[in-house]
Amino acid sequence: MRKTGSSITGVFTGTRIDDALYEELEDALLMADTGVKATQQLLEALKRRVKETKATDPAAVKTLLADCLTELLVPLEKSLAIGAHQPTVIMVAGVNGAGKTTSIGKLTKHLADHGESVLLAAADTFRAAAREQLGVWATRNTVEIVSQEGGDPAAVSFDAVSAGKARGKDVVLVDTAGRLPTQLHLMQELQKIKRVITKADASAPHEVLLVIDGNTGQNALAQVKAFDDALQLTGLIVTKLDGTAKGGVLAAIAQERPVPVYFIGVGEKVQDLETFSAREFAQALLA
Repeated sequence: MRKTGSSITGVFTGTRIDDALYEELEDALLMADTGVKATQQLLEALKRRVKETKATDPAAVKTLLADCLTELLVPLEKSLAIGAHQPTVIMVAGVNGAGKTTSIGKLTKHLADHGESVLLAAADTFRAAAREQLGVWATRNTVEIVSQEGGDPAAVSFDAVSAGKARGKDVVLVDTAGRLPTQLHLMQELQKIKRVITKADASAPHEVLLVIDGNTGQNALAQVKAFDDALQLTGLIVTKLDGTAKGGVLAAIAQERPVPVYFIGVGEKVQDLETFSAREFAQALLA
């Protein structure tokens, strides 16, 4: 989180708490893609706390800001629950390049480490090599995969959910094609996949996750809104937070479309998928 953090924490190097400090902080938060509404909310909460605690030192203000940020982000904290359904069907969406298939691979590893048996569905039949890429992750994690050469994504999803039920799997992870929310016919196909999954299991999908790239800032918020409108999202995986200066976008999401953040991606390695903690995130952002 260092890239985002350094742009914000530089504000607190002075000796006085004054209007100039708050103005600088406002600029830094906006630059970190915290968004106008969340930035205003954070500044109001911060000024109130500075008054209440009678803080006089900018370093103390930084600590108070971490508290305000934590408070804003807490509604996004939620654990991915497995076990209420057999199998738990998780549909994963996201635009190309957000790290969707890689996140599915990391999520598979996370679930396997927690003793869950996973079946992967290669329903991303739209992108060349997506099926092969998912196959590599399946082999790496020693899990089964359902795929078809150039098959219909909805049909692959249906087969995978049916196979997951028949084989007694704990989780079926459905990788769908990368979509831009502006591609209406492709968004409609995602809705079709969701409907067909429900035909295979009336209670499914149990989770609809969106993978967003932390680098894209306010664009990520727009994606959350568009995909949530189309699919009724249950959770997010936010990737590439280690390499961005726009990590404040989670505050904007919390303020404008508080879809829970199940995991954050903080590196390339398979284990670099961490469960989201509001307090840890706020502290890392202001470290």
